[in-house]
Amino acid sequence: MSGRADVVAEARRWIGTPYRHQASCRGAGCDCLGLLRGIWRALHGAEPEPVPPYTPDWSEPAREEVLWRAARRNLAEKSLGAVAAGDVILFRMRDGAVAKHLGVQAETGAAASFVHAFSGHGVVESPLGAPWRRRIAARFEFPFGGQ
Repeated sequence: MSGRADVVAEARRWIGTPYRHQASCRGAGCDCLGLLRGIWRALHGAEPEPVPPYTPDWSEPAREEVLWRAARRNLAEKSLGAVAAGDVILFRMRDGAVAKHLGVQAETGAAASFVHAFSGHGVVESPLGAPWRRRIAARFEFPFGGQ
């Protein structure tokens, strides 16, 4: 695997996986980070760094952008306006909160959608409508080895 279409195809393979905090096993369970970890493994093999244990509130009490910093270390950050299928999207779930939710842009344009692992729903493909779009904090792309 090596391109954006492969990222989307792999993300969609995870649809239906139940939500399990800190897990990353397609079909058995994952959270939003676990979904991205699984896609990484399909694209690149071994994960780029160990993932320490984390709580559902992430780094909210300390107000540290732990997930954003990890994304910057391992993915290529993009302009928010440079929308493409296969993008990794980082969301703030509340105004002023740390960014702690991830998804993969599946479709763009009028039918924009993204794949994500969501508590109580598992891995789903959701419309990327206004309620989600206004929560986007950053966009990234997987490294593609010169593509």
